[in-house]
Amino acid sequence: MKEQSDLEPPRKKPRSKIIKGLYFLGGTLSLSLGIIGIVLPILPTTPFLLLAAACYARSSQRFYNWLLNNRILGSYIRNYLEGKGMPIKVKIFTISMLWITILISAFLIIQTLWIRVVLIIIAIAVTIHIILIRPKKRKETSLNSK
Repeated sequence: MKEQSDLEPPRKKPRSKIIKGLYFLGGTLSLSLGIIGIVLPILPTTPFLLLAAACYARSSQRFYNWLLNNRILGSYIRNYLEGKGMPIKVKIFTISMLWITILISAFLIIQTLWIRVVLIIIAIAVTIHIILIRPKKRKETSLNSK
């Protein structure tokens, strides 16, 4: 695993307390959406957690460190920053859950056509993103499960 300093994004000091506060607010909002994304397949978890980490890195080193070292949320960020892949089974499960949720929402809950179209476009984009994540090698999977 890389050292903590290797995972830190380049940081620039915010110019004022207001900007720092806005970064913190953005980080907290992104963190909330990322947490919701863990249980709701429509929202992508990792991009929101990465955005939260970037915002916290510019506003609060304490919150950045907490997020990166969190036993549940930190692994999403560390795996992405370290370039680790995603197991094929997880890809299949994630894409399946995404499409089941989107199709149920689009055709049983949503009545407006343009919202249905937007949901399908989001599902296609997220599916492409997940497919493009390199598959995790068996060796990496077995080492992490021990």
